[in-house]
Amino acid sequence: MRQKCKLVLSDGTSFSGELIGAPLRASGELVFTTGMVGYSEAITDPSYFGQILCFTYPLIGNYGIPDLPRGLELPIPSGFESAKARAAAVILAIDSSEVFHWNSFQSLDTWLTSQGVPAIVGLDTRHLVHLIRSTPNLLARIEPENPEGFRDMGAVFQPKNAASFFDPGNHNVLPEVSTSEKMVFGKGKIRVGLVDCGVKWNIIRQLLQYECEVQLLPWNTRLSDVDCDMWLLSNGPGDPTRTGDLVQQVEGLFTSDRPILGICLGHQILSLAAGAHTRRMAYGHRSHNQPVYEVGTRRGYITSQNHSYVVEDASLPSDWEVWFRNVNDQTIEGIRHKTKPFRSVQFHPEASGGPRDTSWIFEQILAEVKK
Repeated sequence: MRQKCKLVLSDGTSFSGELIGAPLRASGELVFTTGMVGYSEAITDPSYFGQILCFTYPLIGNYGIPDLPRGLELPIPSGFESAKARAAAVILAIDSSEVFHWNSFQSLDTWLTSQGVPAIVGLDTRHLVHLIRSTPNLLARIEPENPEGFRDMGAVFQPKNAASFFDPGNHNVLPEVSTSEKMVFGKGKIRVGLVDCGVKWNIIRQLLQYECEVQLLPWNTRLSDVDCDMWLLSNGPGDPTRTGDLVQQVEGLFTSDRPILGICLGHQILSLAAGAHTRRMAYGHRSHNQPVYEVGTRRGYITSQNHSYVVEDASLPSDWEVWFRNVNDQTIEGIRHKTKPFRSVQFHPEASGGPRDTSWIFEQILAEVKK
């Protein structure tokens, strides 16, 4: 029989359900995703570090978990976006105790237990989404009836008591998700300096498909010492203003004409380096179906997003322009320099598992490198 479990929100609301996964307490920013597939990719996505991930789709876990990766090595294993679970905890309406898929090696419950991640099932996840979208910066805790400790979130979260709420926006969390040493993948003609702020493996997969040599760099690398043909500032968790001196280092890259592409957190860091400002949104942009459009055209795209911060319109310097906007609220979804090959997008062009409407952005920036 499953252990009882509670979800406690920072506004005082609580819900009761059942525990699967590890019997541990966990805390984090409450967010959601609308993906019908790709749950193992989402849970291992470093952008969800410090966040409690609520799945709105009711059938999660029904095709199990693929064979576990040993780490980041070639060929990069599918089904995962990093070598371990990154979300602080998981919320499901219903889990699938039986799994059916040729590539399934274990159930979601078994995998979460091995990863030290608690999950609560039996909640109305769509109601939770309404709460997230009506309560600014909602935090949450998972509280099993018989807890055996706390979810290990590294050095940034050392709870003093069981009532603690962890907010990843109050910390520099990049050391918890970035590679600790330089790694090189591929032998292509284009050398990409990939600054790892919590990179999704699918970014590396995409670059290797275009025959690039990918230099995966720790977040605190001295960028002026790196020899590459272009820069890519990766996705990642947390507040872009709490990233050490990375913004100042990226500003130093503007003295060169080497192309730069920022993705998600990388977009925010590039914007700060350009002189713009960011602010925390009331509930952010989440889900696999965020519509954006390319400014000055009639082209629209469906994108995958998970971010809590946005670039402020009025702060964008005159030598930069808005590249993409969100259809729903008109916020900035991408910027580019008017004369130099510097650009960034708030969404995920490498989205896994989808949509892939904007994967052409990789082709575009690599074409500029070849020029």
